[in-house]
Amino acid sequence: MNDSLPEMAARCADLIAASNRIVLLSGAGMSTSAGIPDFRGPQGLYASLGIANPERIFDIGVFRTDPAFYYGFHREFLRQVEAVKPTWGHRFFARLEKDGKMAGIVTQNIDALHQRAGSVKVLEIHGSIWQSLCTKCGKIYDYGESARKVEAERVPLCDRCHSVIKPEVVFFGENVRHFEECQELVANADLLFVVGSSLAVTPAAWLPSLCPGSIAIVNKGEISKSWLPSSRVALHAEEDIDAFFRSVAERMKLAIPEIL
Repeated sequence: MNDSLPEMAARCADLIAASNRIVLLSGAGMSTSAGIPDFRGPQGLYASLGIANPERIFDIGVFRTDPAFYYGFHREFLRQVEAVKPTWGHRFFARLEKDGKMAGIVTQNIDALHQRAGSVKVLEIHGSIWQSLCTKCGKIYDYGESARKVEAERVPLCDRCHSVIKPEVVFFGENVRHFEECQELVANADLLFVVGSSLAVTPAAWLPSLCPGSIAIVNKGEISKSWLPSSRVALHAEEDIDAFFRSVAERMKLAIPEIL
């Protein structure tokens, strides 16, 4: 018989209480919980924008020759991000960090919702919209500056040298970010959460097997066993992410602040 939500939440609270170097690996499920549509689904951004060849959006070669094609997508993605707030799950892990329990977060997402929730120790393996760089002089633009330029300019150009600005998102043809640091972080974790990820996308999917401590998965849907055998998983909750961590917080008597 499967454990009930309260039983799993109690087990999760016990795992957290016994741990001091917690790491989170977060995937797309945390973003869709916030209300950001996935890219490829029938209601996703590719379909809503009428993009017939979405594989070209994150192609670095295409970006270099026709950045306007990418920015047609990116502009709408930023609007979607601006319209949502970090979820309970995002805020739960930000609170654990504030309490000194988190060693860090590895995220596959590019939407910067962890930072907006208050998390600081965030490694964005696929990059992020949190800041952008000039492709020529390297000038850094923070989230607010780059978002304003994206709305005002068809192709955002650098104020200093007038070259194209690119968000620090990893495109096909570019290397993932911080991978050695991600490996070290997970290899020193006494508790690893995998939340909103099916563990199907490498190299992020390789990381959980490095964890010497307990592994807890919170995700609806299938989990790939290619890189992580079931025997390594201490807790697997096929539950709504926010509902699950609300129940965990209640068990821990942990107050989670709202995002205004």
